[in-house]
Amino acid sequence: MTQFGARRRDSSTQADPKHLELLRTIALPLLSDSLHRGTGSVGLLPFHKPGKFTMVGTAVTVRTRGGDNLTTLRAFDYCRPGDVLVVDAGGDLTNAVVGGIMTAGAAMLGLTGVVIEGAIRDIAEIREREFPVYARGANHRGPYKNGPGEINVPVCIGGMVVEPGDIIVGDQDGLLAFPASEAGAIIDKALAQQKKEEEQMAEILQGRWDRSFVAGLEARAIN
Repeated sequence: MTQFGARRRDSSTQADPKHLELLRTIALPLLSDSLHRGTGSVGLLPFHKPGKFTMVGTAVTVRTRGGDNLTTLRAFDYCRPGDVLVVDAGGDLTNAVVGGIMTAGAAMLGLTGVVIEGAIRDIAEIREREFPVYARGANHRGPYKNGPGEINVPVCIGGMVVEPGDIIVGDQDGLLAFPASEAGAIIDKALAQQKKEEEQMAEILQGRWDRSFVAGLEARAIN
């Protein structure tokens, strides 16, 4: 058995392709509202060129020391097309964990995104591509390759716990992760909210905006 601190576990079963395809078309705030607005990452930013679709995939997770990418390199062997590589480097910004080459390699392998709780580099290059890359920040100083690290263990990304096999989604508003088993219910709630917001937007475009609900909110407010 691999010792704690250097565990390498097989990747979880990938999420239902039908759910993933639906999630690609749903804006992240709609999904967030469906999860009571209390989860999701804080502080990680998108560094890629905005695309038409939401980033969606099954999480393959890495926990590593800040500024070290040896285990991240090995984790590509655990990734399949459609996965998102999620790296917890402790939020350290002193050395980049990935850059232009590793993110291009991830795209070539069919991953749908890379998320780094730490630093990246080559951001001018990354910003020219639509391949999703999220990170805490940037630093030109490159990574060390000493280890140790773990693959497919629970990680924390911007205050959000990500379990191996979770569905992770991202757009220009941030990142959200949830168990694949809950995807169907979350999608249904998000689509219902989307319909409601489309109706509200249609009213506004017609010169109407019913704000009578505000009185009810004020009446129940705790002062």
